[in-house]
Amino acid sequence: MATYCAWPAYLTVLTLIAALLIGFYATGSNVTWPAVSLTVVTGLVSLWLRRLRRRDGGTDRRVCVLVLGDIGRSPRMQYHALSLSKHGYNVTFVGFLETKPHPDVLREEKITTVPITEVKGVQVGPKILTYVTKVVVQCLQLLHVLLRGETQSHILMQNPPGLPSIAVVWLVCVLRGSRFVIDWHNYGYTVMALSHGQGHPVVQLAKRYERFFGPLASHNLCVTNAMRDDLQKNWSIKATTLYDRPASIFRETPLRLRHELFMRLADTYPQFRSSRSEEAQVEVEVEVKVERTVFSDCDLTDDTVTLRAERPALLLSSTSWTEDEDFSVLLKALEEYEGFIKGGASLPSLVCVITGKGPQKEHYRKLIDRLHLEHVTICTPWLEAEDYPVLLGSADLGVCLHKSSSGLDLPMKVVDMFGCCLPVCAIHFNCLHELVKHEENGLIFRDSQELAGQLKSLLSDFPSSDGRLGAFRRNLRTSRGQRWDDNWDQNVLPLISGP
Repeated sequence: MATYCAWPAYLTVLTLIAALLIGFYATGSNVTWPAVSLTVVTGLVSLWLRRLRRRDGGTDRRVCVLVLGDIGRSPRMQYHALSLSKHGYNVTFVGFLETKPHPDVLREEKITTVPITEVKGVQVGPKILTYVTKVVVQCLQLLHVLLRGETQSHILMQNPPGLPSIAVVWLVCVLRGSRFVIDWHNYGYTVMALSHGQGHPVVQLAKRYERFFGPLASHNLCVTNAMRDDLQKNWSIKATTLYDRPASIFRETPLRLRHELFMRLADTYPQFRSSRSEEAQVEVEVEVKVERTVFSDCDLTDDTVTLRAERPALLLSSTSWTEDEDFSVLLKALEEYEGFIKGGASLPSLVCVITGKGPQKEHYRKLIDRLHLEHVTICTPWLEAEDYPVLLGSADLGVCLHKSSSGLDLPMKVVDMFGCCLPVCAIHFNCLHELVKHEENGLIFRDSQELAGQLKSLLSDFPSSDGRLGAFRRNLRTSRGQRWDDNWDQNVLPLISGP
């Protein structure tokens, strides 16, 4: 990225100012030092602002996409960057690089990733000192990154997290003459309230902060109509609803790709391996040469892949392992499902895969280790970006435990599941009906007992496609809406390319 240090210009100005001061002193002028100092400061600031706002022929084709979080776990912001690049914009993508972004982002020449580090703040003394120092240092870091480069036509940032990025981005846009766009995924203060409580002083401060700086953006996007209406009613913010849509990589996975993924996962996770007795049988059947996983067989003589008739059902859930998802609900439901089988119900075994990274992962892994289930196995892998859609497209049923902290956002994971025509059981919250249509593309539950009953009902005919699970999948195949690209072109491109 180009810098605006411009030392020759500054040296020239300082030389002229020094000459003027010497002249005033030599002639005994009555000009006071405060007046001269004010003139000097004003001149330097004016020159600096002029440099910051300098535009060239490429300014209108440059956009900064900012997320104060892990780029690799921010799919919507990655999609924004890719959509901008497809329309010829040069994108500066700023955020944490904890996990690898999607390969398309890494390959795109028009996207330049600028990594920033997560600030910890002072680790001694009271917590308020840690928090304040973290915010101050993060502000300085963002100012440094956003002011040192070429002028951008727009800065598009994700909220949450918005503290301190909303205020910093607004200031940078004022200084540089850029347009400020906020993509509201949720409210930051409601997320903070999950761990601190609604009445905590920091939560109340964050709420006032968002309400003050949010309306200063040039344009606003949001993820649901419910959030759009709330922004308008309570925040006086006019926003455009940009529903999350699945990217083209999310689709049903062909059998060959399924088997290849199952084989790779079997190297690390025993839940995907065929039993030892079956492996021994394969060794005896030397002439047949069958490659097996618990779900699939591949005849290596003609490279034919088939799904096994007695395979377990593949249940999938993805998570950031945060407070807004209570996975004890799923674990209790799986225990009840185990009880159904032991009670004589004709149900398939389950392999439950829970993907993702996050702060509460170890807590739930300990709970999982305490379970003693014979017909249900659970694994918690972290998948590379290219493998995640392949696994979604291979699963039989998805489960979503996301509960919106504000009741106004929708889970991206369900959008991706629907892109793969994967039916979903999702826990209820206020605006979920904007995405999950009960008894049409999935089911909505309120507690572990209801979820267990839904698993029993949906999997009672497995692996046949004639039951309710198959009907939901057929509905998803026939009711596919817009993909991300068309949705983005319709709702966001006019905001970026307009005057």
